Amino acid sequence: MSSLKLAVEVVSAHDLMPRDPQGSANAFVELHFDNQKFRTTTKEKDLNPVWNEQFYFNISDPASLPELDLEAYVYHINRANNNTKSFLGKARLSGTSFVNHSDAVALHYPLEKRGIFSRVKGELGLKVFLTDDPAVRSSEPVPVIDPFPATIATTSTSASSILSHQAQTQAAAILENRSEQTKYSFYHLPSEQHQYSSVAPQGEPPVRFTVDEMKPEPPRVVRMFSSLSSQQPFDFQPKETSPSLGGGRVIGGRVIPGEKAGAYDLVEKMQYLFVRVVKARELPSMDITGSLDPYVEVRLGNYKGVTKHFEKNQRPEWNEVYAFSRERVQASVVEVVVKDKDRMTKDEFVGRVIFEINEVPTRVPPDSPLAPEWYKLVDKKGEWIKGELMLAIWNGTQADECFPYATHADDIPTDSSIQTHIRGKVYHAPTLWYLRVNIIEVQDIVPSDKNRFAEVLVMARVGNQTLKTKHCQSRTPSYQFNEDLLFVAAEPFEEELQLSVVDRVGPDKDEVLGHVRIPLGEIARRLDNRPVRPSWRDLKRPGLINVDQLKEEKFASKINLRLCLEGGYHVLDESIHYSSDLRPTSRQLWKQPIGLLELGILNADGLHPVKTKDGRGTCDTYCVAKYGRKWVRTRTIIGNLSPRFNEQYTWDVHDHGTVLTIGVFDNCHLSEKSSSSSSNGQRDTFIGKVRIRLSTLQTERVYTHSYPLLVLQNSGVKKMGELHLALRFSATSFVDTLYSYSRPLLPKMHYIHPLSIIQQDQLRHQATQIVAQRLSRTEPPLRKEVVEYMSDAHAHLWSMRRSKANFFRLMSVFSGLLAVGKWFNDVCMWKNTITTILVHFLYLMLVVYPDLILPTICLYLFLIGLWNYRFRPRYPPHMNTRISHADAANPDELDEEFDTFPTTRSAEIVRRRYDRLRSIAGRIQAVVGDIATHGERLQCLISWRDPRATALFLLFCLCAAVVFYVTPFSVVAIILGFYWMRHPRFRHKTPSLAMNFFRRLPARTDSLL
Repeated sequence: MSSLKLAVEVVSAHDLMPRDPQGSANAFVELHFDNQKFRTTTKEKDLNPVWNEQFYFNISDPASLPELDLEAYVYHINRANNNTKSFLGKARLSGTSFVNHSDAVALHYPLEKRGIFSRVKGELGLKVFLTDDPAVRSSEPVPVIDPFPATIATTSTSASSILSHQAQTQAAAILENRSEQTKYSFYHLPSEQHQYSSVAPQGEPPVRFTVDEMKPEPPRVVRMFSSLSSQQPFDFQPKETSPSLGGGRVIGGRVIPGEKAGAYDLVEKMQYLFVRVVKARELPSMDITGSLDPYVEVRLGNYKGVTKHFEKNQRPEWNEVYAFSRERVQASVVEVVVKDKDRMTKDEFVGRVIFEINEVPTRVPPDSPLAPEWYKLVDKKGEWIKGELMLAIWNGTQADECFPYATHADDIPTDSSIQTHIRGKVYHAPTLWYLRVNIIEVQDIVPSDKNRFAEVLVMARVGNQTLKTKHCQSRTPSYQFNEDLLFVAAEPFEEELQLSVVDRVGPDKDEVLGHVRIPLGEIARRLDNRPVRPSWRDLKRPGLINVDQLKEEKFASKINLRLCLEGGYHVLDESIHYSSDLRPTSRQLWKQPIGLLELGILNADGLHPVKTKDGRGTCDTYCVAKYGRKWVRTRTIIGNLSPRFNEQYTWDVHDHGTVLTIGVFDNCHLSEKSSSSSSNGQRDTFIGKVRIRLSTLQTERVYTHSYPLLVLQNSGVKKMGELHLALRFSATSFVDTLYSYSRPLLPKMHYIHPLSIIQQDQLRHQATQIVAQRLSRTEPPLRKEVVEYMSDAHAHLWSMRRSKANFFRLMSVFSGLLAVGKWFNDVCMWKNTITTILVHFLYLMLVVYPDLILPTICLYLFLIGLWNYRFRPRYPPHMNTRISHADAANPDELDEEFDTFPTTRSAEIVRRRYDRLRSIAGRIQAVVGDIATHGERLQCLISWRDPRATALFLLFCLCAAVVFYVTPFSVVAIILGFYWMRHPRFRHKTPSLAMNFFRRLPARTDSLL
């Protein structure tokens, strides 16, 4: 049995519903979990009872913990009515919200109704956590006493006649010790058999309050659908949390309002001290040249921020903002020092301005920015000197407008040249277009060798993309192609379309006969499938420099083209399964948003070190979120394995069938070996990512979960930490959201003029490369490996693990049909006589009344869906190691998956993998051959390949036609159905006549080489 236990501490309740005539209640709590039930003591006449009582539940199967719920019921005991209990409310906690003991805090949960007509109010305080400490003992059966202390405390004649002398002695001892006990242990009893003993068990606390046991064998719950066993380790599952955010505490997806919520209501408020250094004037001269090289140093305790310095400038302007986290502030003053940069000796002190932290004003957006002021400088003795400094200092939060571009002085790296690489930014991916080039024909081509027929092709090039037409030979100077070439182009259009007419002179020798350059900005755009008018373009011969030759060339060779930029397509720059945007390219075709997506990136916890700094493992973490064309990047938290981001972002939602992707990375610019000049050779390390499909979210609910960051490595799957997110999807119109289910997934041009699978793969690769190239040109750059990791650019490559995962997914899809087939086979074999008889009656009814077939199927599906509502997911789905087949993959398969393309492994390893692939392909080949054989036997029934078999089949068809004509269809169906479900006594172990006939039919296997 597992040592994992669930600890529940019932703390208190307040503002309960009064139930007795005196306006009070005798409250106690019953806890239900995993077929166990425990009960607290009863608090008499108290609407705000305090228990502080702790319970330990055994967890029979830790793998099923996410599917279990802890239910806490609050009852009132009615003393005047034979100790009957009345319902006061309940609280339900999902198994995904349980945390470890170190993270557990007491939370107050609003009491819920049990039914529509229930009247409840108040809250129940619980502290719930998981523990695997073997020293913690779970509840065990102990001698029973009356669970209600008030009954024991009441001395009456009837109680004395029922209770024995030993039981009265124990009850008295319990009442004496109640004042000394702050927490009680509650134990599980096997039934309602009441025994009494004056001796407590050895080694146990002297106080025990008993509870009722639930039914030992509850009815087994069977899901009415077949699914793949997707349970994975508890540590790899997302966990629901209840953080205190800007809008209030989140409990079970509901927000309990706290203080006034601002724009950042999905993140925790982080208090900062902002110092804005604007400029200085009339600074004193500090060297013999009569000038100085000033810079400013902002100090707060052990933290400081330094501005850039200006050479020989007494009126410098910096306009830089520094932010200090109030949690780390240990000083009482802020010191702003002006210094003179000296390359030869120590920097000289010029003057300073000192502020008391307690006197710094507070700014709350949307208040206007605080106006900077001129402050006179003082020397070290506190005397006024020449020079003034313009500053602004205030207290604020991450909602301040200065926060994104502020320098976090308590996180400043050693090298100030990489400041831009640690700031958070919002990126917009370029607008991508499909460029369609339809090459119709080329005329008046003059090859260099006129004694041979030229093999002409047209080569088109846009940026790094190159495509070619097929070779064409002709006896005339005109060559017909009529081929479509598709490219990906990005706004602003910086590249040109280069077309070259090439003659294949030899196997590896091409001769350019003419070329033309067309700027992409001159090409027409179309939004639908209207035909594009062709146009003739003049071809220039390469190397023409003479003006007379240029004039002759104008009438020499031409190319006929149809060019257009397709605005009706959605350019696929990511996998369609994880697509975050499905809109067409042209804005004119966009619909109105159907909702708003809000994401709060709270913090990461327990990150695995990915590099060493100063001899210890560390991580410089930042997050990237992608949805649609908007990419966001948080600031980099330096040297912290549990970074707190608390940054919030929003996106417009046009289709809720899309996916939000959040990735966590390590910044390579801050490692010891990297610098601003050498970091290009390094890569940002992947720590993990989270995908959330918007269609799985309920509207207006706040999802606060801690997602495990899982990374697949050569050694296997590894948990790199956890990412804490807050998510909310708000729909502007419920009708529009439902209507979106009826719309096509992609724009209509994908269906009117569809792209082939090969074209989609090629264009997706090109689009990803263009997006990565454009985003790497920003400041700070979003590196290429980050864009590819977020877009799953390498998901199309071969992987044995993915192949197995897809195969088992396919088997899971058909497992329902297989289960139905197995059940029907049991019916036919009469393994359960009652079930078989009922199936006969149902079949007879459906045959006699065929109008009931479709209603029965629809009603059955409705009932299945209604039954499965009990098992609906409580949280958005996350990456599953079982479904991904990551926990069962061997090292060689993983090494093959992470191999480059083309391979870099040795010839022996490649040969072994090739042999393994041949073995697998051989099995697939055999299965495909068997399917083809059965199909060819069906065709052989009427093809006269076996004349005797065909004659027998035709004779059977003629007799069957006569029988079916004179016999009602319902009679035939009843006879066939009853024959199919006949009793095993009337069956033979040998195959049936029809099966023997079918298997003897010939196929084309004897014609194969």
